[in-house]
Amino acid sequence: MTQTQTIRKCLFPVAGYGTRFLPATKSMPKEMLPVVNKPLIQYAVEEAMEAGINKMGFITGRGKRAIADYFDNNYELEHEIAGSSKEQNLSDINAVMDNGQFIFMRQREMLGLGHAILTGEPIIGDEPFAVILADDLCVAPLNQHKQKTDTLRAMSQLIDLYNQYQCCIVAIEEVPKEDTASYGIICGDEIAPGIYDVDDMVEKPKPADAPTNMAIIGRYVLTPQIFDYLRETKPGTNGEIQITDALKQVAKEERVIAVKFAGERFDCGSVEGFVQATNYFFEHEFKKSVN
Repeated sequence: MTQTQTIRKCLFPVAGYGTRFLPATKSMPKEMLPVVNKPLIQYAVEEAMEAGINKMGFITGRGKRAIADYFDNNYELEHEIAGSSKEQNLSDINAVMDNGQFIFMRQREMLGLGHAILTGEPIIGDEPFAVILADDLCVAPLNQHKQKTDTLRAMSQLIDLYNQYQCCIVAIEEVPKEDTASYGIICGDEIAPGIYDVDDMVEKPKPADAPTNMAIIGRYVLTPQIFDYLRETKPGTNGEIQITDALKQVAKEERVIAVKFAGERFDCGSVEGFVQATNYFFEHEFKKSVN
């Protein structure tokens, strides 16, 4: 019997200012920065669709209208290139638009990732859901010959685990010890290769205080109970409501599973990671598509 798809909706928190990319992000959402010829947000939505999700909720802020415009028709442009070879350049985004539903809500104040997720509760309702942070760009693993494998990207892997454990799932990767202050850090018991039963989480600890170097990256599958935990979560690091603090309480009272996903992540919130992602996609995707 085919298992029913359990995760139908995904939230994309996209309200941040993207200050590390100033001045480009002065008038342009960081999620619209192109990795070769596609913006970060399209890669994120395509990963969600690959995992069987078709309802996309965007938590936006002021100055983010370009994201909504991107997932809409541009009649003047489409008319201008109709019948030309350039028309094919819109095929991927048109497929996304044809197969997805898109809802936009504003986060009126920048009060942290946890607050952004809580803002999306009217979109989600009472069902489990995914969260993808677009500036963490994840790719599927390659084999030893640097060819694509059959393994899907991170979100598909998390949903497979949710179907097994029916609890909150977070993606993790090992980071240099000196970088722990930039991440939520987990510790727990390894119950299967690369899979951990989380017993504690710390938001952005100093290297000397970090329990491990296993960092949460921008992929989550959350149960709807997370909204109740977020409502009870007090502002933490930087005076913001942190999803890590809410999940720490979930781990104590219920269960949270962390997984070292197969594949690679590019931190496109940093200039260095963005350039690395651009080089990767130019070599493995773009050059092949034009040859």
